[in-house]
Amino acid sequence: QVQLVESGGGLVQPGGSLRLSCAASGSAFSINAAGWYRQAPGKQRELVAHSPSGGRTIYADSVKGRFTISRDNAKNTVYLQMNSLKPDDTAVYYCHVVSFGISYWGQGTQVTVSS
Repeated sequence: QVQLVESGGGLVQPGGSLRLSCAASGSAFSINAAGWYRQAPGKQRELVAHSPSGGRTIYADSVKGRFTISRDNAKNTVYLQMNSLKPDDTAVYYCHVVSFGISYWGQGTQVTVSS
């Protein structure tokens, strides 16, 4: 059974940085496409970054130049490096992975940007 375990969230001051990790466990698992989404209180879940299997990585306009998605396929792990964080980045962040045509979601990790 495949599980996505997220880590790296927390409380950070404006201008600070965090790195989120999303580790996939399970046999015969291979990351094809990966992405990060977020959901702030009272708002819909939105795309933050998407890394397709081949092709160009996509970022939400609000995070371009500040966030970077990357992955280590050998470790079945996806990362989101977040720099120059702003209070508006406060949300629960979810990783999303597609493996052999099946979609998986992480449990979510809270990121709070506040002084």
